[in-house]
Amino acid sequence: MLTPPGSGDAGAIFNRYAGDSEVTKYLGWPRHQTVADTQAFVAFSVAEWERAGAGPYLIWARDDGRLLGGTGLQIEGAGEAITGYVLAKDAWGHGYATESLTAMVDVARAIGVALLSALCHPDHRASSRVLEKCGFTRRRGWSQQIVFPNLAPGGACSVLRYELPLERGRQ
Repeated sequence: MLTPPGSGDAGAIFNRYAGDSEVTKYLGWPRHQTVADTQAFVAFSVAEWERAGAGPYLIWARDDGRLLGGTGLQIEGAGEAITGYVLAKDAWGHGYATESLTAMVDVARAIGVALLSALCHPDHRASSRVLEKCGFTRRRGWSQQIVFPNLAPGGACSVLRYELPLERGRQ
């Protein structure tokens, strides 16, 4: 189940994934040091939904209602959006990344996104496999350096870009 983050979710987000150094290792945002950092993320999420009509989602387990992680869409304008996901450690390897990414593809298609992309650290093989499993292809020849704040401080590295062209109404 997917829901936009709400003000009461900050503690669970922090405890389940945003404050975990192993979970946030390959992410483009810094690991949250306090619940206040996570509250700022929730405030950002609310503003993003108001601004763009899309934004971060929380991923909840259907069977027991526990928070599994987060995903979402960042609208880039002109029919383009970026997606990604993060899962708590105990949710790794259970198909939730594939399920969440598939849901974001469906949402992007429904709101008229023509090109959905995702960025991936070159050492994060599990995410590369999930992206490819969901139909994304790596854009060859594309190069951008990004700082991954939870790895070696100050070091930028090349990031992989995956893309999925979408056609509205086509599954």
